[in-house]
Amino acid sequence: MARTKRRSVHYVDNAKFSGAVVDYCTIVEKARKTKEEIPKVPDYVAHCFLRIAEGLSHKANFIRYTYREEMVMDAVENCLKAIGNYNLEAATRTGKPNAFAYFTQITWYAFLRRISKEKKQQEIKLKYLAKSGIESFIDTGTESVAAGQAAHFVDTLKDRIARVRNTDNEVKEIVKKEKKKRKTKLADSDLSEFML
Repeated sequence: MARTKRRSVHYVDNAKFSGAVVDYCTIVEKARKTKEEIPKVPDYVAHCFLRIAEGLSHKANFIRYTYREEMVMDAVENCLKAIGNYNLEAATRTGKPNAFAYFTQITWYAFLRRISKEKKQQEIKLKYLAKSGIESFIDTGTESVAAGQAAHFVDTLKDRIARVRNTDNEVKEIVKKEKKKRKTKLADSDLSEFML
């Protein structure tokens, strides 16, 4: 007996979704021309934005982030803002509109922006901890055991901050070197044999 494949909760039917987006964009264009109020995005389209973002957030690239829900909501917000920019005449391989790909791309970049923001916030927190003199906030009392544990905690925290900062700097240096290598390869390439 053959098992039927269940559709995912995050499944979006591209043909139906693209049709709904095209219908909405057509209505928006007419409203803009006649200077009427722009209608609300249909619930189906908004639910599809949420399903696209949720589905993409479960990919290996994004699943382990603790702020995954914020990423999803940022993506939905960006999709709602970008629906007015959807190009109805955009060329695709099939000749049919492909709203799923367009909004998946928007979702992808929304995720990357959120990750970047969160990393900047984490860097600010680490700098604050490193410069705050956290030892003064820890009440060790008179017991030497507690004082030793607190000192060990502070040293461990500072060591971790230093390791994270060093790793980030090493990654930045590697990226810079790779960019320089690419530029020199392009500058050194001789294309004269291919030119007439």
